[in-house]
Amino acid sequence: MSTITIDTLRFATAGSVDDGKSTLVGRLLHDSKSVLTDQLEAVQRVSADRGQDAPDLALLTDGLRAEREQGITIDVAYRYFATPRRRFILADTPGHVQYTRNMVTGASTAELAIILVDARNGVVEQTLRHAAVAALLRVPNVVLAVNKMDLVGYGQPVFERIVEEFAGHAAELGLPSFTPIPVSALVGDNVVDRSAHMDWYEGPALLEFLEDVPVAADPSDAPARFPVQYVIRDGEVRWYAGQLVSGSLRVGDRVTVHPSGEGSEITGISVLGTEAEVAYAPQSVSLRLADQRDVSRGDMITAGADGPALAQDVRAAVCHLADRPLRVGDRVLVRHTTRTVKAIVKDLAGAAELTANDLGRITLRTAEPLALDDYAVSRRTGAFLVIDPADGATLTAGMVDLG
Repeated sequence: MSTITIDTLRFATAGSVDDGKSTLVGRLLHDSKSVLTDQLEAVQRVSADRGQDAPDLALLTDGLRAEREQGITIDVAYRYFATPRRRFILADTPGHVQYTRNMVTGASTAELAIILVDARNGVVEQTLRHAAVAALLRVPNVVLAVNKMDLVGYGQPVFERIVEEFAGHAAELGLPSFTPIPVSALVGDNVVDRSAHMDWYEGPALLEFLEDVPVAADPSDAPARFPVQYVIRDGEVRWYAGQLVSGSLRVGDRVTVHPSGEGSEITGISVLGTEAEVAYAPQSVSLRLADQRDVSRGDMITAGADGPALAQDVRAAVCHLADRPLRVGDRVLVRHTTRTVKAIVKDLAGAAELTANDLGRITLRTAEPLALDDYAVSRRTGAFLVIDPADGATLTAGMVDLG
């Protein structure tokens, strides 16, 4: 008897205020029958109290009291749902410019981003900011959902004009491709079911596309990267514990420890306390090496010829997350995988400072070398955080650019 494997797609939504993003998400959940009866009844009661004739589906995602009172999304709301073909983890992110950092949080692990625009307004400044974040975070798939098509008479020329304008900006922002879909979240056109009002559109409904889009490649196919999290001493034997973030490792593999560059051989692998011959990402494992090397937390064990770059001058695209500005000359900490090192801000690509929600470019000089991959190659070993050494607060999220 064959077994059908159902995979999981992580995706994020983004749109300007009043583009109907929360309504789109609510419609997606409602029409895919992913809403519990008590949730729907609660939405119906709140909608009735507001004098609305129909349930306000945006309330299915705008869960915070402040959001409901203001009618905006101010936090990242995660939702989990499934169809017979796929499971989904949805991050509904804020639209306001002052919450760009929240979008970065929601989209950082997403394999797809839905960027919503109002068909009446077309591409606006926040649309371009959301596209820039998607390009910055190297989100593999982007959907341009042109919403409120019912309010422009379901006109094909309106849709095509918006798609053409967005395409021009996408190329400038480094967004390689996107899939445009005309929708009406309020009515339900092309959200779960194809619309009878737009026979000129021959593409899939949104949920169809979400079910069919390829998910990320198997992380075990990438070069092996094992950041050491703990050193476990068992008598005279040392085990190195952590998560294998990419690739695979086998007993007998020759490995290199970074940043020292020392070589050794794997003589043992433990997965959940059981000895194994091989480990695959993203398993949490313990490794035993043939030699008594000086390996500690923050070191990275790799295998194969395609090793990481050792660097102390780190260039990266960043999104500044903190209210405290970041300036050239600031002394900070850089947290990369399990390694934390001291660093100084060398350059901000000509900017005087970075303030909350700014997107920019940075060069850091670290006190010790980091084993880095380009963010375009690995979103795990190509990302880092800039930390305030005074209180441990996160200041900036960085995406390494080795080019």
